[in-house]
Amino acid sequence: MIRSHVLICGGTGCTSSGSKVLMSTFEAELAKQGLGEEVKVVQTGCFGLCALGPVVIIYPEGTFYSRVKQEDVAEIVAEHLLKGRIVERLVYKDVDESTVEEGRHVSLNDTNFYKTQKRVALRNCGLINPENIDEYIAMDGYAALGKVLTEMTPEEVIQVVKDSGLRGRGGGGFPTGLKWSFTAANSADQKYVVCNADEGDPGAFMDRSVLEGDPHCIVEAMTICGYATGATEGYVYVRAEYPIAVKRLQIAIDQAKEYGLLGKNIFDSGFDFDLHIRLGAGAFVCGEETALMTSIEGNRGEPRPRPPYPAVKGLFGKPTTENNVETFANIPQIILKGAEWFASMGTEKSKGTKVFALGGKITNTGLVEIPMGTTLREIIEDIGGGVPNGKKFKAAQTGGPSGGCIPASLIDTPIDYDNLTAIGCMMGSGGLIVMDEDNCMVDIAKFFLNFTVDESCGKCAPCRIGTKRMMEILEKITSGNGTLEDIDKLEELAYYIKENSLCGLGQTAPNPVLATLKFFREEYIAHVVDKKCPAGVCKKLLNYTIDPEKCRGCTLCARKCPAGAISGSVKNPHTIDTAKCIKCGACMESCKFGAISKG
Repeated sequence: MIRSHVLICGGTGCTSSGSKVLMSTFEAELAKQGLGEEVKVVQTGCFGLCALGPVVIIYPEGTFYSRVKQEDVAEIVAEHLLKGRIVERLVYKDVDESTVEEGRHVSLNDTNFYKTQKRVALRNCGLINPENIDEYIAMDGYAALGKVLTEMTPEEVIQVVKDSGLRGRGGGGFPTGLKWSFTAANSADQKYVVCNADEGDPGAFMDRSVLEGDPHCIVEAMTICGYATGATEGYVYVRAEYPIAVKRLQIAIDQAKEYGLLGKNIFDSGFDFDLHIRLGAGAFVCGEETALMTSIEGNRGEPRPRPPYPAVKGLFGKPTTENNVETFANIPQIILKGAEWFASMGTEKSKGTKVFALGGKITNTGLVEIPMGTTLREIIEDIGGGVPNGKKFKAAQTGGPSGGCIPASLIDTPIDYDNLTAIGCMMGSGGLIVMDEDNCMVDIAKFFLNFTVDESCGKCAPCRIGTKRMMEILEKITSGNGTLEDIDKLEELAYYIKENSLCGLGQTAPNPVLATLKFFREEYIAHVVDKKCPAGVCKKLLNYTIDPEKCRGCTLCARKCPAGAISGSVKNPHTIDTAKCIKCGACMESCKFGAISKG
């Protein structure tokens, strides 16, 4: 009989930190201690706290161990699993002790990172083995599909989704139920369901984590969508750079077919539905629904003019419903718990929860799911643990290359579709990059625009040529050669590209530039007028200097300088020849006396 379960994160982050080796080490040590029949080691999906991997949680206590190394395994087995004594040095400590009852083991839900989260799309991630259909079924898996096929009409299913207020989590926020109803209204000999798992935003890994941790919920949700819209075939378009997600999704599809939950006559209802995986090559433009469908068809991923919309003429010219992974992940719970339950979370126009990939200058890097309307301050300070190293929060980039930035002055903004749109930002798929005072906002805009320049498919001139011209202006500004007229030209060009590009990639490509111009225009002016980068990031505007009062003449900086730009004798102040300096920063990093500064 199994008395304890050792859950080890098998998501991409923890796998790269060595969780596979950890699993085999646990199994070997348990066998050595004679516990092989009593303790079961389970591979799960992402727990969320990616910065603390590899993560190990032991049930029934729920003890949360972080950054577990191979050499720690013997101690955990001997002390915790054999003697019942918690290995305190490995327990994650960021916990509000006032919320923990005396004598109770601290668990994952007691941590500051988790206690304000509400997990709907991520409900099973970190709790079940994603490669075992029985564990998914034990968590009410496929119960929603059974209910739909045996108790509800397609029209009733669509109405429940409409009433829930669920909006597309891929970025646009279009009402999901309404999108389904458009496809359902069109009759055709064949219809399709498509899941967008391309996830091309830099810093975004929400969809990957759902596919790795709970692939069956996507299989179930797409089948429900097929029934509601009259489709009998579905495609999951996932980037080939997600090998773990692809493998687990294929296992889920195979298991569902074996159990009769996918394929012919599901639940003896007469409804047939089949599912396929299509691998993408990592093109950002294929996150746009028509480009995605073009790629599935075997053609180069380029967007098509709309109308006709996919609900009328989509994949292979047939009516098609497309949603992203997170949108689908909400569907089974909405069917089981009801539209009112889902609509009770969030705000008036943005119902439910939203998953964010929290990264950048933040203490707790990872995956979070919060009710819509949660403020940015709560996400950064309470869940994220704040900006590390005593630095000040400067801005948060939402929506990746298609999004904008929220400055520190708006940190109390409730996060939902309408509030972000009102300040010139957008939700996007859910990447949330935190920046501190050391980030240059002009450089950030240049980084994201450089990404979209590379990722433009080239089909329309505004995007293909316009983004390149914007990039040239930013290069000019960050190299110290810009003028005030360049800033005006940059802004004018940005609005032109937004209004005239063919698809969402081009229409949103200028957003990072426009957002930084709106909130951090003074940084652009400093680059142009003062020929300085206030954050000290843009190399061509930097000058390194040595303070003679602080310099001890240790010569370490001169020895580290790869350009031979530093001169001076032992025990005497040194100087930097700015003409020779390549601005690599090696001198500043090596100085033990804080004598070197940049500006």
